[in-house]
Amino acid sequence: MQDVQNRMDGRGIAIQRVGIKDAHLPFLIKTKEGGFQQVLARICFTVALPEKYKGTHMSRFLEILMPWSQKPLAEPEMESMLEEALCRLDAHSAEVSLSFKYFVDKKAPASGRRSVLDLDCCFTGRKEKGQPMQFQLGVDVPFTSLCPCSKEISAYGAHNQRSVARVQLRFRPETECIYIEDLAALVEAQGSAPIYPLLKREDEKFVTEAAYANPKFVEDILRDIVLELRQLKGLAWFSLECENYESIHNHNAYAAHEESLV
Repeated sequence: MQDVQNRMDGRGIAIQRVGIKDAHLPFLIKTKEGGFQQVLARICFTVALPEKYKGTHMSRFLEILMPWSQKPLAEPEMESMLEEALCRLDAHSAEVSLSFKYFVDKKAPASGRRSVLDLDCCFTGRKEKGQPMQFQLGVDVPFTSLCPCSKEISAYGAHNQRSVARVQLRFRPETECIYIEDLAALVEAQGSAPIYPLLKREDEKFVTEAAYANPKFVEDILRDIVLELRQLKGLAWFSLECENYESIHNHNAYAAHEESLV
C-alpha cells in the first residue's frame, strides 16, 4: 500500500509539533516509596515534521505509548520513550505530556484519620536528537488561606478560603527532579493551613485555629513558595501561580511569578 504521509510536500513549511492530543491511557507513576501508582493519563505526543514530508505517521505514536503504559514511569522511561519517537518517526525533536490525578496520603492533625488527597499533575518531556531530555514537572497544590486584613479589622473571626498553587519546575539535566509528594508538602506548608479530605470535629477545630494563627495574603504565599523553591538543588527554572477562591468576593485573588536560576 502507498505511504501517503511520506510523499514530498512542496510548500516549504516545516511543522514544529505534529502528533496526537487527548489520548487517554493508564500509566504507572513511580512513587517516592519505590513502588508505583496507577493513574489515567491524558496525553499529548508530538514530533517535529520536516518541510519535505506531507505528514507524520499517527499510528506510531500509540504504538510507542502502549508498551510504556505498562511499566513504572519516571524521567528515564520518558526519555527512552522520546528517543524511540525520534528514531521511529525520523524526527529531530519530540515532546510528550502526561496529565493525571495523583493521590498523596494525608493524616488528619488531631484524630489521625487517614485519607488521600488528589493532585492535578503533569509530566512533560522534550528532547532533541543527540541532546538530553528536558523534563518539566507540574503540580497543582490546594491549601487554606486566611486574610490578614480581615483578621486585623474584625472584632472576631476572619474570612478564609480554599486556595491553589500551580507550580511548574525544570531541573538541570544532571539533577534528579523532586518527588510529587515532597513538592506538594513544600508548597502546602506555605499556606495558612493544609487541606485534608477527611476531618473529624477535633481536626476541624485544629485546622480552623491553625489558619487563624497564620494569616497570609496571596502575595505572602507566593513569596514564601518562591523562597522555598530557590533552595531546591539543581532547579533551573520555575513558574508559579497562586489563586485564592475568595469567600467574600465574586472574583479571585491572584499572583504569579517566573524565574530562571543559574
